[in-house]
Amino acid sequence: MRKLTGVLFALLLLTTTISGAEGLALYVSPQGRDAWPGTSADRPFATLQRAVEQIRTLKQQAGPAAPVTVYLRGGRYEITEPVELRPEDSGTAQAPVTFTAYRDEQPVISGGRIITGWQQGKNGVWTVRIPEVRTGQWKFRELYVNGELRPRARIPNRGFLRVAGFPDGGPDVPYHTDVRRFQYAGNDLDPDWTNLQDVEVIVYHFWTDSHLPIRRIDPDSHIVTFQNESGKVFTDDFTDQGARYIVDNVYEGLDQPGEWYLNRKTGVLSYLPKPGEDMQSAEVIAPVSPAFLHLKGRPMDRQYVEHITFRGLTFMHTNWDLPPGNSNDQQGSASVPAAITLRGARYVTFDQCTVKNLGTFAFELGEGCAHNAFTHNELGYLAAGGFRVNGGDENSHPLLRTGYNVISDNHLHHFGQVFPSAVGVLLMHTNANRVAHNLIHHGYYTGISVGWEWGYQRSVSTHNIIEYNHIHHIGQGLLSDMGAIYTLGVSPGTIIRNNLIHDVESHHYGGWGIYDDEGSTHILVENNIVYHTKFSGYDIHYGKELMVRNNIFALARINELSRTRMEPHKSVYFERNIVYWTRGDLLQGNWNDETYQYYFHPKDGSGTRPVHSTFEMDYNLYYNPNLPADSVRFGKETFTRWRARGKDVHSVYADPLFVDPAHDDFRLRPGSPAFDLGFQPIDMSTVGPRPVGAEEEDRP
Repeated sequence: MRKLTGVLFALLLLTTTISGAEGLALYVSPQGRDAWPGTSADRPFATLQRAVEQIRTLKQQAGPAAPVTVYLRGGRYEITEPVELRPEDSGTAQAPVTFTAYRDEQPVISGGRIITGWQQGKNGVWTVRIPEVRTGQWKFRELYVNGELRPRARIPNRGFLRVAGFPDGGPDVPYHTDVRRFQYAGNDLDPDWTNLQDVEVIVYHFWTDSHLPIRRIDPDSHIVTFQNESGKVFTDDFTDQGARYIVDNVYEGLDQPGEWYLNRKTGVLSYLPKPGEDMQSAEVIAPVSPAFLHLKGRPMDRQYVEHITFRGLTFMHTNWDLPPGNSNDQQGSASVPAAITLRGARYVTFDQCTVKNLGTFAFELGEGCAHNAFTHNELGYLAAGGFRVNGGDENSHPLLRTGYNVISDNHLHHFGQVFPSAVGVLLMHTNANRVAHNLIHHGYYTGISVGWEWGYQRSVSTHNIIEYNHIHHIGQGLLSDMGAIYTLGVSPGTIIRNNLIHDVESHHYGGWGIYDDEGSTHILVENNIVYHTKFSGYDIHYGKELMVRNNIFALARINELSRTRMEPHKSVYFERNIVYWTRGDLLQGNWNDETYQYYFHPKDGSGTRPVHSTFEMDYNLYYNPNLPADSVRFGKETFTRWRARGKDVHSVYADPLFVDPAHDDFRLRPGSPAFDLGFQPIDMSTVGPRPVGAEEEDRP
């Protein structure tokens, strides 16, 4: 039988070659059967898993002789566990494997299950019993009604409660102290709540959201103790005030239309419908599968999953919750997994796919991934972020390094809906990636983050290109210490250019446009337009030899430029920029200088020379239409005294002649004085996603 199947496959390839077709075709349909041959549209397989198995079988028997295309018919494919692809499922450059939608049909791979059997109860609440929940086989924290995420029952319905006291230390201890308790005010918490240990307190502090299941509540001392530790103290950022928090998944909070509660002891799911929702006809889906696809190569054996394309597919609904002991305190929600994961994958493409309504990140590229492309996809309504790219660090084997991937022309929106500290595109230990022409908006923390080393030690995160992205409505006032584009560590070759950034809003401090954080080094920032940020359009915590040139930083609310630390080296070369503001300060933070000795050249007798300046600024244009030049302050100094320090000696204070800054049009009119300083016009006409096909030059 095995020999016969191989012969039939060879004959099929011969037939398709003679007829001019492009290889072997397999078909999958929700109306199919896995017992069918799957080689025709009228006798398709029923599952994607069966198609993968068939590809594997045929390749084992006949080898990768021709391209293989798997056509998915329209409809809903319900999965309960992810499909795995291994090196033996790979294509080749000449004979790739493609999973694609059939003609104009819309296949949906869903990791969720439709909930039926609703019964109307008291006070407008509808209920349904789910036996698998009662027996402990199923738990979920997302629920979708008619395609939209619905919130768990919470207290309060709007706004926040406040931590009242710090029994384990607050502003008097280091902010990174692990704490497990806080004191609450009045009757904010109740020890008699239903299933108290399923109730979750979510604390918003600093740049993280701590998810803390309750262990016990002491009504006498007003102290709540949690099952997990929080990685940071319960203050409202670096203040003496208590942090904001909500109480989530509490049955007694089920009082607003659209809220729901899952009782894990009884298996009863309760839902309070929104006006106009008919629970007899509404589509209610709860997630089951933790992921859709796992591509599992073996990079240390140089066995890769490669030359596979997924095109025109929709992926919806994944189920995940924080494991015991994890309160989500890693920066960027970096411990949250992804719905589609790649390890040891090369030349894999996801193109024109839709990934939405997830309980996780969308994509993760792990160790040993290179030359993969993610183009023209829509990623939306995500519990965490869109992309996480991470491989071996400086101490890892070179075969575990990850880089040379392309993330371009995607629409990433409404992310961080459950874990708001998640990043839209998170590049960790990875190099030479290109993140370009994406539209990224409505996240609660950073849009794009590059680098994963804090300080000046070696980092493999080099030569990443971040360009032509449109990033807006980031932060939305929930967390602090964040930016539209955020960098870390020593990053030679990394370039941030031609990005359009606006509407960045933090809760307390932060809310920057481009934020060079701890140790950011040798990064080029040029040709970006940044406006309407809460704090600076450009901020340096501390860094080294950053080149910031030919940018427009405009209309921040509190200040336009900021630097935190002075160190014994040049932090930034800031030149040929336009800085335009109408309120707040021009400079904030530490813009002082101090003389340092440093090693310069062995021909010098001592080998050292003094450096008097820790940053350089020149050939910039500054303007505030509400202030005459002699009223402008560079920190605490006048423009004259600033220049006497050797800063901005050739810079000017003049109207840049924007076309219409009141309506966010920062093009320069002819005769702008910026041109005399060497400023080059910034073309934003191609920012954001391009038409399909226009990005072919980006293919790995």
